Amino acid sequence: MRLRSRLRHEKTVAVALALGLSASPATAGDPAPAPGPGVGAQYDGAHVYLAAPDLEPFVTSFVATFGGQASKPVTTTVTPTPSRTTFVGVGTPAGRLSVFAFATPIPFPFGAEEVGYLVKDMDSAVAAATAAGADLVVAPFPDPIGRDAVIRWPGGVTMQLYWHNVPPSAPPLAAAPEHRVYVSPQSADAFIADFLRFSKGAVVSDDPRAPGVEVGRPVETYRRVRLASDFGAMTVLVTDGHLPYPYGREIYGYAVQSLAATLDKAKATGAAVLVEPFKSDGRDAAMVRFPGGYIAEIHAAAPM
Repeated sequence: MRLRSRLRHEKTVAVALALGLSASPATAGDPAPAPGPGVGAQYDGAHVYLAAPDLEPFVTSFVATFGGQASKPVTTTVTPTPSRTTFVGVGTPAGRLSVFAFATPIPFPFGAEEVGYLVKDMDSAVAAATAAGADLVVAPFPDPIGRDAVIRWPGGVTMQLYWHNVPPSAPPLAAAPEHRVYVSPQSADAFIADFLRFSKGAVVSDDPRAPGVEVGRPVETYRRVRLASDFGAMTVLVTDGHLPYPYGREIYGYAVQSLAATLDKAKATGAAVLVEPFKSDGRDAAMVRFPGGYIAEIHAAAPM
């Protein structure tokens, strides 16, 4: 009975994390889980690097597709060494973006990081990440409104951590997007274990025979692991790298109410559907390329 109760509790915790909630402890005597370094999925999102002429068309198309709004463009330095970029922050009910159009060459290794994650405290987050197995590839440095660092996990997954001098405030998302991470079978377990140790997250599901149509190989299967933490949802796609275009190029999967209506909005503002809608894992999904080249997976719950 104790084992059954514990399994029920673990399942409850995982589902609650996936929904951005906190799960109640199984018994009053259980210790509260240690807080993670993340602040919330509404503060995290993809880093998009574009050529300057593509900046306005991309932002216009993305906002028209998902709703929300964009900040006014600001030209500034966002790296620890001299550089200049025009920056636009995009906030939508489906997720946020940080968009960069550099006027100078992009200093290494910037451009390799897929996402930016807001943390509660930069020094403790970096210490926790490196203790969990991450490589600190760019040590903390000041930016115009806070501090940043870049870390890399087993399998090459690279992300930026950021912190603001004045804590930002944003409403929860209508549906948290999924950070989509492609890793090899050799690196998958190390990456998952290390990232969960850092984020204080949980495994929501681990399917060793997920439908291959999700990675462009419909007659095969692959391993798909879904994670949840205070940083939001993450889907780890474990493959041998034999991926048809555009799989592996997308950074995020965005959840919407109606896939057909969302694709119509995207196409009307210059986006192209690269993979037509397909059904898998209770979803209708498609792959879209926005002006400037940013590729996204978009999905909605399939009708019952």
